[in-house]
This record gives sequence, C-alpha cells and structure tokens, in this order.
Amino acid sequence: MRILYDPAPRRTEEIFSDADRDRFFSKFQVVEIDPADREQAYLRHLPTTDVLISQQPMGADRLAQAPGLKAIVNVETNFLPNIDYGTCFQRGIHVLTPASVFALPVAEIGLCMALSLARGVHTSHGDFLTGQEKYGLEGNANAELLTGSRIGFIGFGDLGKALHKLLAPFQADMLAYDPWLPDNHLRRLGVHPAPLDKVLQTCRVIFVVASITTENAYLLDSEKLAQMQDHAMLILLSRAAIVDFDALAREASDGRLRIATDVFPEEPVPEGDPIRSIPGILFSAHRAGALASALQQIGALTLEDLDQIAKGLPPVACRRAEPETVQRLNSKPVEFT
Repeated sequence: MRILYDPAPRRTEEIFSDADRDRFFSKFQVVEIDPADREQAYLRHLPTTDVLISQQPMGADRLAQAPGLKAIVNVETNFLPNIDYGTCFQRGIHVLTPASVFALPVAEIGLCMALSLARGVHTSHGDFLTGQEKYGLEGNANAELLTGSRIGFIGFGDLGKALHKLLAPFQADMLAYDPWLPDNHLRRLGVHPAPLDKVLQTCRVIFVVASITTENAYLLDSEKLAQMQDHAMLILLSRAAIVDFDALAREASDGRLRIATDVFPEEPVPEGDPIRSIPGILFSAHRAGALASALQQIGALTLEDLDQIAKGLPPVACRRAEPETVQRLNSKPVEFT
C-alpha cells in the first residue's frame, strides 16, 4: 500500500515510538514529503497514492488527482475545513483522525483541576508562599467534597467518557448535556441526560468538554454563567470559543465562581492580558493533552487503521468524519509557508 506522508506540524519522532516507526516504514511504501517541494510532490505522487497522511488542503481538484485514494489521516487530530468532504463521502474515502489519544491525559488534568478548585489546593499553596496561610477550618471557607456531589458535563464525547470513568469512585450524581447524543445513549453510558439550564443551575462542578461547532460558539455567555450556583466550579478543557471569556473573567474576579481553564481565546496569551491577574482562575497553558505517551498513540492508532485498510476492511481505531456532523465542526486550519 502506497502512503503519501506529510505529517507537519507533527514530527515523525513525536508521533511514532521507535518500534511503530520502524514498522510503518518497513511494512508500507511510504513517500515522505519535503515541505520545500510540497506542491510539486503532491502533483507527482497523488495519482499513485492509496492513503494520505496530511492536513494539507484537499479540494476537489487535488482529490481528482488521486483516483485510488482510500483514506486521509490527519495526525494533527482535527477535522479541518480544507477538505472537500462531499467528494470524499461520495467516493468512499475515509477521513480519519486519532484525536481520542488526548482524552485520558486531558481527563486526568481535569480531575486534578476539579479537586484543586474544590479544596483550594492551589490558593492555599499561594497563601503559604506569602505567609498568609490559614490553618484548619479557617483555611477551608469554601471547600467542599466531590464525593456525593452533582457533576455536570457540557458535551459527552471521548473526553467526557474518560472523565466519567475517573470520577466513578466519587459516587457523584452526573448530568450531561449533549444535543448530538440521544438521551437513552447517555443513560447507557452512565449519566443522566439534562438540558443545559439544569446542568448550569444544579451542578456544583461543570466540565466543559464539547467540541466547538457552528452552533455553540459563546454558548456560555454572561446570562448562562449567571445561572450557576455561587462558588460553583467550571473547568474548561475543550475550546475557548464556547465561553464568553470576558464574562468568565468577571464571574471569577469577584469570587462568585471558581474557574479552571486549559484553553484561551488567544494563544500564547499576551503578556499584558488582564486575565493573568485574576486570582479566581486556575490556569494551565493548553498543556493538558501534550504528553509524549499520548502523542505516540497517534502513530499506534494510525498503524491499526492502515492495517485494516490494507486488508480491505473499514478503519476502527481512529475517529471517522461523518457527513451529518463534520461540516458543523469549527476547527481552524493550520497555515503553512
């Protein structure tokens, strides 16, 4: 099977273990793209390509140059708007991404954030460094247990399911709002389906884990955030565009809500951004999923599906683009020079 390999911005050494890299290059006929010769290389090699590993634009013109194309794998892990999905679906070309590799590491840091918000771990540490620590009951003014609480999810995809498993020992009542999933499906996964307003109004901890779509930008605006209970906790792990960050900052700055976030509207966050000075927010610099072990799973899942495709079987390890939803996702393409 002939593979046109253009993983940028990923690097081979970051997405493949040594063993998986050796198997990839020995088992398949791999043509590596030189970024300096990208356009001409695509013209030369697309006509004989079976699988494309790339996040470069694949419009109707380029797809027409690849009559034998069976699959496009995006190892950057987003479904980008630079692909003619209609043509791919029409021709039976699978568009795949191994994005699920990040679910567990992001879920673990999300659990860490929730515990720190609930028990004031990060604020207590800061107080100690400045000699302002409070001992015993005095140091637990707004502390509460996750155990037996009510926890909400906004979105319930791979990340939500990974969090749900980690939270099982806390015996919490768990609600999920996900308009893309039927209620009975959510019940089978072990959560109670609920409208967004109920999640916001009744949950002490809320994990925002939904993908950004054409329908949910700024879903959590000032009006929605105002529905949350005093001193409730909001942990933002998916995409910053789901939340009105100005409203979020206001809720955190006066101490009404406890906030943790791994994502921001602009990254890197500008040095002088006022959000940096808000004490009511626990910050993480979009690092929750960036573990070497998770990145190397990108190569492992890709290899699994390459084996499936080589056997004439459908891919099973990576997430497949679906006609009903992919055009509603709102990932941004990466610009190359």
